[in-house]
Amino acid sequence: MEVPKEDKEILRRLAEEVAEIASLPVHKDKIAMWKRLNGLERVKPMLWINEIPWHEMDVDDELKLQTVDPFCRSYEVQLRQIIYQWKHMRGDMVVEPVIYCPLVIHDTGFGIDEDVDVIRTDAGNPIISRHFHPQIQNEDDIEKIRMPEITYDAQTTEDSYQRTKDIFDGILKVEKRGAPGFWFAPWDELIRWWGIQEAMMDMILRPELVHKAIDRLVQAYLCRLDQYEAMNLLALNNNNTRIGSGGLGYTDELPQADYDSSHISPLDLWGCSTAQVFSDVSPQMHEEFALQYEIRWMKRFGLNYYGCCEPLHKKINMLRKIPDLRKISMSPWADVKEGAANIGRDFVFSYKPSPAIFAVDQWNLEAARKSLIDAMEKTKGCAVEVIMKDISTVRYQPQRLWEWAEMASEVIEVYA
Repeated sequence: MEVPKEDKEILRRLAEEVAEIASLPVHKDKIAMWKRLNGLERVKPMLWINEIPWHEMDVDDELKLQTVDPFCRSYEVQLRQIIYQWKHMRGDMVVEPVIYCPLVIHDTGFGIDEDVDVIRTDAGNPIISRHFHPQIQNEDDIEKIRMPEITYDAQTTEDSYQRTKDIFDGILKVEKRGAPGFWFAPWDELIRWWGIQEAMMDMILRPELVHKAIDRLVQAYLCRLDQYEAMNLLALNNNNTRIGSGGLGYTDELPQADYDSSHISPLDLWGCSTAQVFSDVSPQMHEEFALQYEIRWMKRFGLNYYGCCEPLHKKINMLRKIPDLRKISMSPWADVKEGAANIGRDFVFSYKPSPAIFAVDQWNLEAARKSLIDAMEKTKGCAVEVIMKDISTVRYQPQRLWEWAEMASEVIEVYA
C-alpha cells in the first residue's frame, strides 16, 4: 500500500531529527561505557530509564500523533518517544541512525489463554490488576499446554520492509530484524493458568504435579526456540537492545568467535530468566521448582541476565549455578548492602530504584536524591547499572521524571 504523502513528510522530518541526535559523538562514548560495564570493568554506574507511563508524559503536544495511516503511526510513536526521552530524560541512552522492520512471525502459542478479572484505576494506563481463575488443577490439565508452532511470513515482511524503506530512505538505515532475544519467565506464565496462591500451596501439597507442569512449559518454550533457530529468525542483541529487565546489551563478547552471520544461534545472544512470584520462596525451593528448569533455557545462550522484581540478595550463591551469568537484578525489594556484598564484582549489580517515589501526593526530589546516594555508597565496589523502570504513574506530572533523571545523572557522575 502506498504511504500517504503527508504521513511520509511527517515521518521524514522526525527521522531527520533522530538522525541528527544519532550523529552526536557522545553515543560512541556511551556504547564504549556500556561495553565496559557489561565486561565488569570499572566504569561509572550506567543510567537508563524505561517502562515509562507515556500516556501521562505529553504536556506540550510533543507526543501528539499527526499521521493517519496505522502503519505510519507505529513508526511515529517510536520516533517521537526517542526524541522526547533524549530531550527530557536521556541518562545513558544510545540513539543510532537505524530503524528496524521486524520479521512477520506467527506463533500458535501455548494453547491456554488466561481467564482473568481485571480492575483499572486509570483507563489510559495499560497497567492493571488481575485476578486469575485456575485452569490447571490436575494432571490431565497439564496436557492443555501445547507445543507452539512458528511460521514466517516472508511476503508480508518484504512488503513492510519496502514501505519502510520508501519512508526513511536516505535518512535512517532500514534493517529487517528477527527476534533479538526473548523474555523468559515461565513462572509468570504458569501462575496465570494455575493461580498464585494455588501454585504456592501446591509446591508443598502436590510437588510432583508442579514439577510436571513447569517441565512441560519449559519444554514448550524450548520447542519455540528450536524453531526460531532452525528457521533463522533470531537477531543479535549485543547492541542497543534491552537485556532482561536491565540495561543495554552492548558487548564484544557476543556473538561467539565462530559466529555465522547467515545463521544466528542462541549462543550468539544474551538470554535471561526470572521467577518473580518466588519473592518469598526459599533458595532451596526456588532452585527445585524454578532455577533447575530455567537453566535448561539459559544454557543455550552466550551470556545471561537473571531476575526482575523478586528480591535476590539472599540467593546469589544459588544463582552462581547459572552458566555464563553476567547480570543480576536488584529490585526495590532487595537489601542493597547485602546484595552488594554477595555480588561483589562477579556480576553486574542491576539496581532498580523504587518507582513509587513518583506516585506520592507531594513530589520530593531530595528524598529521591538521598535514596540514590545511599544505594551508590553501598555499591561502590560493584559494577552497577541504575535502571528506573516499572513507572506506573508520575501523577500526570512528567516533570517529576525529568527532574529525577537530571538528579540521577548528577549523583552518578560522583561515583564514576
